[in-house]
Amino acid sequence: MLVVDPDGGHWVKFVVRRIPPTNDKPHGLNYSLTLHDENGARLVGFDNAHPVRSGSGPGGTRGPNDHKHRLRTIKAYEYRSAADLLADFWTEVDGVLKERGVLR
Repeated sequence: MLVVDPDGGHWVKFVVRRIPPTNDKPHGLNYSLTLHDENGARLVGFDNAHPVRSGSGPGGTRGPNDHKHRLRTIKAYEYRSAADLLADFWTEVDGVLKERGVLR
């Protein structure tokens, strides 16, 4: 756990593990990068724990498991590299912390 806002209690957590590449996780990583508020609620998350459907209904297509959570919204995420994943995560974190008045 890394505290990013000592006064407001926001913190981040990274869990990353190398795995054999699969169709769902072709980059060979199992990862979860999350931002939490002072009560532990997840505000932002990038992970590949489950598939995300594109389209509606039972016929929606599936791709790799990579996706991002922002509050209650889940969207597919295009994994390009570990460096890009980190940069994209911190960009989302900065956006949420600005919205919450933590950053200017």
